[in-house]
Amino acid sequence: MSDFHEVSFPVAIGLEAEGGPERHVNIVETSNGFEHRNSARRNSRCRYSVPLINRDADELHELKTFFEARGGKLFGFRFKDYSDFQSCPPMQAISPNDQVIGTGGGSVTSFQLVKLYADALGSWVRAINKPIAGTVQIAVDGAPATGWSVDATSGVVSFDTAPEAGAQITAGFAFEVPVRFDVDRLPVQLSTTWIGSAGEIQLIEVRV
Repeated sequence: MSDFHEVSFPVAIGLEAEGGPERHVNIVETSNGFEHRNSARRNSRCRYSVPLINRDADELHELKTFFEARGGKLFGFRFKDYSDFQSCPPMQAISPNDQVIGTGGGSVTSFQLVKLYADALGSWVRAINKPIAGTVQIAVDGAPATGWSVDATSGVVSFDTAPEAGAQITAGFAFEVPVRFDVDRLPVQLSTTWIGSAGEIQLIEVRV
C-alpha cells in the first residue's frame, strides 16, 4: 500500500503558511579562521508552518478530518506553496517555454518535469513530481506540442512518438509539494463564539 495520498491540503488553511527550502551545510572552522563547507544533502527539503489562529469551527473541523484521514504523520499528501507553485514566477502567466525538461534523442519518449533555479554563479534542478492536472503545457523547439500526456502523480511527460534528435523539449506547469504532517497531535481550542485555534501545524517535504 502506498504511503502517499493524492489529495491536497485544504486551500484556505494553507494559504497563510510560511516556509520554504531548507539546506543542511556542515561547516568546519580551521585554527586560522577559514571555513570548510560541505553540503550534507544534495537537494533542499521544504518545511512549512501553518498558523491556526482565529479560525472558524468548520475550518478546524476540516483540518481535523484531513489530519485523521492521513493518520497524522503516516500518509503524505500534496501541499500548494503559494510562494513557489509554478514553472515561472508566481505573478506571471505559465508558458510552455518556461522550463527545459530535455532534448530529443530520436527514441526517448519520456521526460521528467523539472524546474531550474539559477543565477550567474550557481544552479539547482528540482524534479517536479506533483504537477497540477490541467496546467501542464508542452512545446518542442518552441512550438506547442501534440500527442503527449503527463502523469500527475509522478510528473513524467510521455510522447506518443519520440521527438526528433536534438529537439528541445520545454514545459510550463503549476505544481504542489509532496509533504506530510510533522506533528503527532492537533491541539484544537474552540471558544463559545465558534472561533478557535490549533497553534501551528508543521509540514515537511517527503520524497516520492
